Amino acid sequence: MSDDASKPGLDTLQQALGHRFAEPKLLEEALVHPSANPRRSRAKSARRGAAKTEAARDYNRLEFIGDRVLGLIVATLLAKAFPDAAAGELALRYNALVRQESLARFAQDLGLGEHIQLSRSERDSGGAGKPAILADALEAVIAALYLDGGLAAAEQFVSRHMAPHLDDSSYAGAAKDAKTALQEWAAARGQNVPRYQVASIEGPPHEPRFTVEVALGDGEPEQGKGGSKRAAEQEAAGRLLRRLEQST
Repeated sequence: MSDDASKPGLDTLQQALGHRFAEPKLLEEALVHPSANPRRSRAKSARRGAAKTEAARDYNRLEFIGDRVLGLIVATLLAKAFPDAAAGELALRYNALVRQESLARFAQDLGLGEHIQLSRSERDSGGAGKPAILADALEAVIAALYLDGGLAAAEQFVSRHMAPHLDDSSYAGAAKDAKTALQEWAAARGQNVPRYQVASIEGPPHEPRFTVEVALGDGEPEQGKGGSKRAAEQEAAGRLLRRLEQST
């Protein structure tokens, strides 16, 4: 094991995560904000000089993986916790738990902000407490756990921190009406109301399955599925809202 694993700050975080990394550089990468990536400037210089250089590394790639791993784990936890719930209800609970604000709260509980590497200007502007940065870093850490210890390591961490909140009104209430939340998001930014369109209806008449698309302006739409048009609209709205929040 690398000596990096015994660095005081890294050691403290590993204890909080409940996992000792065999490859601690995965955890280190998960904590590098793009503003603090020293290789980006070198990569730009190398491109100008047509020289080869090591790929830039910050938490963006890991965040991409962690988002998918987190989604799988949370969806499975919810399906087990609420075996009789309709897909639309599960989608609302899911969106409440994995939305940016919720992930930022989990990251704050871990004290993750103090471990994130930021440029001086980003840190001086309060970057360590910004919900978007905290949420992205948390997803990157989940990816690091997954890559280092497999799905079991990531699942153990997510379950320990999120399972107690599966039925927490402070989280579930945040997404009781994803359509309203999306409309408020658009209105606050001077955009037109979201446009919903039924893409397909499948299944027998007594048990239809709706697929609905929602879009804002000329943006890429998101889809939602449900046993009713409303449930499908809610899921689609939650998906689009989460994507928009992550991009800001």
